[in-house]
Amino acid sequence: MKDTDRLKPVRGRSLWRWVAVRMSLLALGVVLTIALCMWLRFAIEAYTIERRIPPATRDRIAVLSEAPERHEAELWGYLRQYYRPQDLVPGLVGTDWLLFYALVLASVPVIVLLGLVASRPLSRQFSIVAATARRVTQGDFSARAEHVPNAPDELNRLAADFNAMCEKLSRYEREVLDSSAILAHELRTPLNAAMGRLQGILDGVFEPEPEQLGMILRQLVQLNRLVSDLHFLSVARAGELRLSEDRFDLADLIAERLAWSSPALDEAGIACSVDGPASLRWYGDRDRLGQVISVLIENVIRYAATGRSLAIRLTDEGGAPRIAVEDRGPGVPPDELPRIFDRFWRAEHSRGRHSGGSGLGLSIASVVVEAHGGTILATNRADGGLRVTVALPLRGGYSA
Repeated sequence: MKDTDRLKPVRGRSLWRWVAVRMSLLALGVVLTIALCMWLRFAIEAYTIERRIPPATRDRIAVLSEAPERHEAELWGYLRQYYRPQDLVPGLVGTDWLLFYALVLASVPVIVLLGLVASRPLSRQFSIVAATARRVTQGDFSARAEHVPNAPDELNRLAADFNAMCEKLSRYEREVLDSSAILAHELRTPLNAAMGRLQGILDGVFEPEPEQLGMILRQLVQLNRLVSDLHFLSVARAGELRLSEDRFDLADLIAERLAWSSPALDEAGIACSVDGPASLRWYGDRDRLGQVISVLIENVIRYAATGRSLAIRLTDEGGAPRIAVEDRGPGVPPDELPRIFDRFWRAEHSRGRHSGGSGLGLSIASVVVEAHGGTILATNRADGGLRVTVALPLRGGYSA
């Protein structure tokens, strides 16, 4: 997701560390500030008192301080002479303590203010996500949570995941709206055709001949196929798609599906070529992957027959197969490529309907490949045409 990439967090700013570092630095800064002020107070007072003491007396005090226990009386005399009595009386109300209390009281608003400033990225990111969530609950799926610099990693990831969720909701909303209108048309077309033909037979306009009944049957078969494809997609998107686990040869599967499609390929005048190893065994659902290959071949027949070319390349990436289906047709507009695997999407809508395509084939191929843990990607070729690449993962049952 592009939102996820845009909000990719910087390592080393997890929430607990983010809070711990800032609060620790704040507390340490306050303690050091109070200690520094106390030290400055003592240093200034000592300097002021020492300037009042005659040099000879200072020297005498220095000598006495080397053994204070033996000159206690004389030292106390000097202390009484040059120091204030209240500074020598023990207790919690001396000048030093009063200064300490004043510093602590003065530091309270400073701590509160710096705490608010330090926690601003944290609270702002939460507020932005909450405000965006409110917009989403009101039906605005285009809302996105802004990224706040210097916020903790967890909140960056939360914003990124939230935006990714909104992107999916927005895409699903568009898909539902588009699909509803298209589905109504797709179901109505064969149904109306079958009903019209049947009504004509009942009214005596058409004779109940096998040809007329065959036309009705073809419309009903198309309708049944559309309903089956939609049910398959619904099951797959709900995560309920069940895949069999077979060991099979991908090269043989491609050859088989090409043989099935050879009459249609010959009729369209499409020349086929297959490049790859003679045998490449893999582990998965053979029938479903065969369905993917058939969909890609049919897609070339329906939409790229003008190119008169179909090339299938099978490669082995260290046990992870790659199947590329290439044609020399008109390709797909770059702005349409991201939607090519959406339900009911067609590169050329009118021609797709004329050729019998429902617009569900590539969607089915996509969910089957993803259910196997693989990826499917469509790109325009530099020399013209479309390339669809199916990348399958390395599976435990693979053997060359």
